[in-house]
Amino acid sequence: MMKPMMLVGTASDVGKSVITAAFCRIFRQDGYHPAPFKAQNMSLNSYATPEGLEIGRAQAVQAEAAGIPCHTDMNPVLLKPTSDKASQIVLNGKPVGTQSAWEYFMADDRQALFTAVTEAYDRLAARYSPIVMEGAGSISELNLRHRDITNLRMAIHAGAATYLIGDIDRGGLFGSVYGTIALLTPEERTCIQGIIVNKFRGDARLFEDGKRMLAELTGVPVVGVLPYYRDIYIEEEDSVALDWKRRSALDGKVNVAVVLLHRMSNFTDFNRLERDPRVNLYYAATPRELEAADVVILPGSKNTVEDLISLRQRGMAAAILSARKNGKTVIGICGGYQMMGESVEDPEGVESTVPFVPGLGLLPVRTVLTPHKTTNQRTFTFQGATCSGYEIHMGVTSGGGQPVAILADGTPDGCRADNTCWGTYLHGILDNDAVVNAVLEPHTAARAAPFSYPDWKEEQYDKLADWLRSHIDLDYIYGTLR
Repeated sequence: MMKPMMLVGTASDVGKSVITAAFCRIFRQDGYHPAPFKAQNMSLNSYATPEGLEIGRAQAVQAEAAGIPCHTDMNPVLLKPTSDKASQIVLNGKPVGTQSAWEYFMADDRQALFTAVTEAYDRLAARYSPIVMEGAGSISELNLRHRDITNLRMAIHAGAATYLIGDIDRGGLFGSVYGTIALLTPEERTCIQGIIVNKFRGDARLFEDGKRMLAELTGVPVVGVLPYYRDIYIEEEDSVALDWKRRSALDGKVNVAVVLLHRMSNFTDFNRLERDPRVNLYYAATPRELEAADVVILPGSKNTVEDLISLRQRGMAAAILSARKNGKTVIGICGGYQMMGESVEDPEGVESTVPFVPGLGLLPVRTVLTPHKTTNQRTFTFQGATCSGYEIHMGVTSGGGQPVAILADGTPDGCRADNTCWGTYLHGILDNDAVVNAVLEPHTAARAAPFSYPDWKEEQYDKLADWLRSHIDLDYIYGTLR
């Protein structure tokens, strides 16, 4: 057994999630049995466990890097924003209600939630070693410290050797690292075993003086300077990663436009499609950006009603209908599938105060939103091919039309108007070669060579581990865990 390690940050988006995945893969390669843990995650990117429960997608990716099935104990609290001021709370894989940010962070000391996350950690630590823990945001938010259930309060409970990650690419590294450590309590300060500088551009030897200065300022050694990489592809947790994917159409490619929604969820549904050499995939926010698309995809949403209203206000609904009229392929996944029907109804106020909104009318189905959430991993057949995916949705969709897929238990899924217009509840459906080829077939005669997305992801995890090993003092880190 080894002590757990924890990776915390000076801010959000400094690289905690991907470095956690890298350590999970390294410990697995070195003969240990690691598992990831993040007490509380806020993300619209989620995943269904084998038991049919819900966790953050980042912890599912980290579990995959560790070579183990994902489990709710790896992410006991998941917050899924439904608006700018409220989130659905998922506890141990099941939704337990929706609260405003004020209610969640300020109404009580969250002792009950802290008890729940420590119990989840303890169960996980009894089965795996080492646990690779991930913090959230910055660890020096003084106004939230006494309500913390995610960062150093959790590190203290676990006795974790903790490493602080700073992002040198965004600037202000010295101030952010020094200030973060200076604001810690003496007990918190004793957790910090090292500093990791992430996203360094150029020759890292130029930062040798910087490493020495940081160590002198903080009394904590710099154990790694990690270079900015562009040739390793690990699923992103945050939708900020979509900013650089706002590309335009390209000649000679099948142009696939994913409609950018305000409450878009599970954008990782399109990672496999983006790897296809026949495809130029981009995210579209305006009607003009949709005009050049061959394939239009309506993705999942955490607030189907409000996003559907927004599509009409922005002129995107009319652009989608025009694309269908002009012979383009239109596909909906989860919330996008619900939008393609004749109506979306929310009589119980599950997502919105709007009880009824007309759909796009592309499919002969109607959806009634209900408090019950469906979360399942699925095996299914698509045009005779065996495929896999998962469901995470609220609501019941009914009506006519041919199904898109048949689940392993014989249940039909989705609705197909024809081969160029269909919707499904199955996230991950576009990870399957048979589905991708069927989507692209009306727009290109070319067929890509067989591509194993799971094998490709394994290669990426190994490349990530090699990257981390080459630029960090692993001997020192192992010394703090034994």
